[in-house]
Amino acid sequence: MPADPHLPRRGLLKGTTALVGGALLGPLAGPHAVASAQVMPRIYTRAEWEARPPKVPATVLDQGPDHIVVHHTASPNSTDYSLDHALALSRSIQDFHMDTNGWDDTGQQLTISRGGHLMEGRNRAIEAICAEKHVVGAHTLGENDHTIGIENEGTYMTAAPTGALWRRLVRTCAWLCDVYDLDPHAAIVGHRDYNSTACPGDVLYSLLPRLRDQAAYCLGERRATEASRPGPSGLPGPRFTFDHGPALGPGDPTR
Repeated sequence: MPADPHLPRRGLLKGTTALVGGALLGPLAGPHAVASAQVMPRIYTRAEWEARPPKVPATVLDQGPDHIVVHHTASPNSTDYSLDHALALSRSIQDFHMDTNGWDDTGQQLTISRGGHLMEGRNRAIEAICAEKHVVGAHTLGENDHTIGIENEGTYMTAAPTGALWRRLVRTCAWLCDVYDLDPHAAIVGHRDYNSTACPGDVLYSLLPRLRDQAAYCLGERRATEASRPGPSGLPGPRFTFDHGPALGPGDPTR
């Protein structure tokens, strides 16, 4: 089982205001390529992609998930990066999950298109995340009661995800880790870490260490920025844990 993903304190970034991050030059950029996380990224809702009603409303648990599971959709690596394509993708996934698999609704909580569009999947997903709760999905056998799933459009056995998809995945993982107080290095896993499957593909799975590093960098950079902002007095705040301001000078005997 993956290690304990929880951080020792609550995240500092809560709310719904989106903060624009820096550019990422494709999925193979270094761990410092993304400048900041988004507090809440733009998510296209089920109403926006014209979802069908679920057969049964999803169950929402009071506690949050402890792991983020990265999937690929095992669909063609489309070169249509438009929003219309992304919304149609969500409808296609829901139709397959409900009509072919016989499920109550879309299985995963979130979906990212190759154009970098982020969409709500299972019903009540956004509601649950914003309340720091967990909507039970159908994406990882035996682990759905404690994991949140992100489907990434495409097949990544031999190909890498697009830069747009990668940027959105990094920022989405950083946002979820902040909402649920998770350590990206322990919380972000691939579907194959739990079940016997090639998902999320050999290439995307090999990029998970980089995903963890970049999400952690996003999270740490944003938390450091928030912590160092001046308070009502205008004086600088702490720059890091246990930093309560100047304590010793060059002439002090104790160092």
